[in-house]
Amino acid sequence: MSSEARPVALVTGASRGIGRGIALELARTGYDVLVNYASNAEAARAVQAEIAALGARAEIFGASIADSDARQALVDFTLDTFGRIDLLVNNAGIAPRQRRDLLEATEESYDEVMGTNLKGPYFLTQRVANEMIRLLRDKQIPRGRIVFVTSMSAYTSSPNRGEYCLSKAGLSMAVALYADRLAEFGIPVLEVRPGIIATDMTSVVKERYDRLIGEGLLPLRRWGQPEDIGRAVAAIARGDFDYSTGTVINVDGGFCLRRL
Repeated sequence: MSSEARPVALVTGASRGIGRGIALELARTGYDVLVNYASNAEAARAVQAEIAALGARAEIFGASIADSDARQALVDFTLDTFGRIDLLVNNAGIAPRQRRDLLEATEESYDEVMGTNLKGPYFLTQRVANEMIRLLRDKQIPRGRIVFVTSMSAYTSSPNRGEYCLSKAGLSMAVALYADRLAEFGIPVLEVRPGIIATDMTSVVKERYDRLIGEGLLPLRRWGQPEDIGRAVAAIARGDFDYSTGTVINVDGGFCLRRL
C-alpha cells in the first residue's frame, strides 16, 4: 500500500495507556496515525517512533480537546499534513484530580472533567464528521468511521467520582446521536466500552482492583490491557462492524454480565 493510499486515523490522547495501544494496533492494521497528546510530548514522540518501526507514518500534535481553538487546530493540522481523515478515535479522557464524595464534589472538577471527556469529543466529532462528509463527497476517502472510547462507568455507579461517570454516560449517548445523524452518509459510529484496564489512571487503585478481580469481579480474572482495546478499535477500522453503527462493544472481561 502506497503512503498516499493509506487511510489516516486521528487518535486523541494517544501518547499513553489505551490511546497508545489503539494507535499501535491501527498502525499494524495499515493506518497512518495522528497522535494527539495534551501535555506529554516525550511520550507522544515515543509512540511516533514505535509506529514508524511498524512501517506506518505518524505525526504528533499537542492539543487539549477541551479547548475549542485547540480542537480546530488539531483537525486543521491533520488535514494539512495527511490530506484526509478516515477514522476518528475519541479516546482522550481524564479522571477527577481528587476523588470526592458526591455530597462534596466541586463545580470546578465537574467542569474540568466534562470539558475533556464530553464537550471536547462531542464538538471534535462535529467538526471531523463535516470534514468526512466533504471528503466522501469529493471521493477523497472511501469511507469515514468514528469510534468513541467510553468506560464501564457509563452505567456503573462510583459516587466518589460522579463527574467521571456522568461524562462517560453522556459520551455513550453521543454515540447514539452521531450514529443516527451520520447514517445517511454511510459513516458508522461505534462505542468501545473498556472495563478495568491497566493504565496510569487505574494505577492509583491497583491494590483495590487486584483484590476485586481476585475475588471474582470479572469472569475473566485478569486486568485488561491497552492492546485489548486497540484490537477492538482495529476491527472497527478494518470495516468489520460497518453494519453495526451505534453498537456498544464491551471490552471488560465479562463485567457487563452483571452476574449474581
